[in-house]
Amino acid sequence: MQSWIIFLEHQGARDIDAQTLAIGGFGEHGNSTTPPVTNFMTPLTHFGLIAATGEDAAHFLHNQLTNDVEKLDTGHARLAGYCTPKGRLMATFLLWKSVDSVLLQLPRQLQPAIQKRLQMFIMRSKVKLADRGDDLVQIGLVGLAATAALGAWFPVLPDAPYAKVDTEAGSLIRLADTGDVGDPAAAGVVRYVWVTDPQTAQSAWPRLSAMLQPAGSSAWQLTEVRAGIPLVTAATQEQFVPQMINFEAVGGVNFQKGCYPGQEIVARSQYLGKLKRRMMPATVIAADVAAGTEVFSSADPDQACGMVVNAAEMTPGATACLVEIKLAALESTVHLGAIDGPLLTFHALPYALADADRPDLR
Repeated sequence: MQSWIIFLEHQGARDIDAQTLAIGGFGEHGNSTTPPVTNFMTPLTHFGLIAATGEDAAHFLHNQLTNDVEKLDTGHARLAGYCTPKGRLMATFLLWKSVDSVLLQLPRQLQPAIQKRLQMFIMRSKVKLADRGDDLVQIGLVGLAATAALGAWFPVLPDAPYAKVDTEAGSLIRLADTGDVGDPAAAGVVRYVWVTDPQTAQSAWPRLSAMLQPAGSSAWQLTEVRAGIPLVTAATQEQFVPQMINFEAVGGVNFQKGCYPGQEIVARSQYLGKLKRRMMPATVIAADVAAGTEVFSSADPDQACGMVVNAAEMTPGATACLVEIKLAALESTVHLGAIDGPLLTFHALPYALADADRPDLR
């Protein structure tokens, strides 16, 4: 990883966070420009990778996570969560299989503790967990120009969200397209994650940057917000049952698989009664909006009605965010941080929820 970071610094990467390895931007004023909407690429240095190997790897993870790992093939990726026994998410993953392992992508800040916790439950299973974040590079690529550029390494591209193709150049995973979240120009933009070795990444970077604008980590985070895909971070660990952040709606929960920690509570939330809390996209005229910030409704100003799950600046002083919220609060005004804080404007999700739980934001 250190060689990749040094290489990126030589390519103009600026303001690299020492703990998370998030990149502020590229060029002398990398932090001061509006994040690009499409046709850009981002080093995903802020994500770590855990590899599970051994003949019991898939079975072990299947019994720990919210999604089916045993039936996952090498041509697809999927989302999954890791819950406490009380059904609260400690981490959310993008996971996929290679020829000899199952790989889990998660925020780099969370990786050491999550890997240690998983290790505790291996016991006699034939599984080994390893940190692959130092020897595998991840690059996020966004837009039609990315589709065109990637053809040099992947003659056949993944043709649908969460499809994966493998070549000698590594693995290419297509993710969910973006929604608009108040910006129609941002809707329907294709996104990929390319996982490869540092040498291939360094060789490819100049060719890619001739067609795609290098951008900082916040640009990628903005695409995640626009796609409505939640990411549990250090600020929001153990705050949400999966349905509270629409995790089952984006394919992160399988209700037909066997038991896992918290499964009974997650299933009960799904089948008993109407869900009263959901995650909705919103925009707010405020900068430096952080995950974990509470929001307040004018209908009940004395207690928080929800919490910011993820946020990313769209333009200087304006932020897009995903907010977990009581559905009843959407009928009133909702403010960030306090009842006299900035006003949140809510938008429609880019995917459907169950009819009984879908807010009308037309």
